Amino acid sequence: MFVNKLKVSVAAGLLGTTLVGVALAGGSASASTASCSTAASAAKCGGMSNLIAAAKKEGALNVITLPSNWANYGAIIKDFSKKYGIKVNSYNPDGSSQDEINAVEQDKGRSSAPDVLDVGTSYATSNLGLLAPYKVATWSAIPSALKDSKGRWFDDYGGYVSIGCNTKIVATCPTSFSQLLNPVYKNEVGINGDPTQASAAFSAVFAAGLAGGGSFDNIQPGIDFFAKLNKAGNYVPGGSAATAASGTTPILIWWDYLQDSIKSTVSTWTVKIPTDASYAAYYSQAISKTAPHPAAARLWEEFLYSTQGQNLWLQGNARPVELPTLVKNGTVNKTWLAELPAAPAGATVFPTLGQLATAKNTVAANWASAISGS
Repeated sequence: MFVNKLKVSVAAGLLGTTLVGVALAGGSASASTASCSTAASAAKCGGMSNLIAAAKKEGALNVITLPSNWANYGAIIKDFSKKYGIKVNSYNPDGSSQDEINAVEQDKGRSSAPDVLDVGTSYATSNLGLLAPYKVATWSAIPSALKDSKGRWFDDYGGYVSIGCNTKIVATCPTSFSQLLNPVYKNEVGINGDPTQASAAFSAVFAAGLAGGGSFDNIQPGIDFFAKLNKAGNYVPGGSAATAASGTTPILIWWDYLQDSIKSTVSTWTVKIPTDASYAAYYSQAISKTAPHPAAARLWEEFLYSTQGQNLWLQGNARPVELPTLVKNGTVNKTWLAELPAAPAGATVFPTLGQLATAKNTVAANWASAISGS
């Protein structure tokens, strides 16, 4: 389960301690829907009916870097659009967290600019000036350590770094980071993206660092590990679900809940959480301060943190932040809960935001030279 001095979870594996969820906020129906574009909560724009009306008037929502097979976003986008009659424009689905931040800054003022973000937490905390404060109706169900007190970001779903492997190509699949250095895995090991740009790849480096004697205060052993892996000829840059499915990277270090997207096309794909390192993390939601569809952005967040939205993440084998509340209230989809991958035994400890920031800077400064060997 998730436990940490900063991020604390106590139920059903990768979960946060929560309070009982609340119904979507109400409010005065006489309030103007115009205030919904800047409101810090649905209640402050007159309630959900006003927020829905304002979002429908805008008629569209821009999302970015949300592949349809990532944490069930295909179904989430479809169900949101169907429920509210709002067109969802999905841009750069295979991009990174850094691409999202770049788009907010570079596309400001354009109708195609991102309305909402789904990024690694460190990308949210280091770009607070770009984010609008907003608190969903179920705000109390999100642990205080998993959200910004002003509502500029709030964690949504998470999982564990895992090793996926195609048993049709790999005779003996590795179950630990140390085993990945074995020469039998030459040209077979990948991570999803660039760790200086993508949170999933960064997390793979952090997990490798923990396995190699590092700590939340010292990610350098993780960088050193991939330098060794690259020198041995085992590391293949540019890994992704597509390269795993094609066989280019028959071993992929990625989030456990995303490995299922490979399983759907590669029946011989297996997934293991490394025996020498357990590293878990949530992604964070945020609303762009310059969103071209600000009311729709706020309605999107309400949908994601509703019972329906949280269960849709669960359907994708991700661990929604409000899962303890769903279980406690009896509103969890029991079939999807039963299919959730088992979490490692014992408490899962997280780095603090400060440790994440330091680690991110270390990777940014040292990754390129380590992999190039210069």
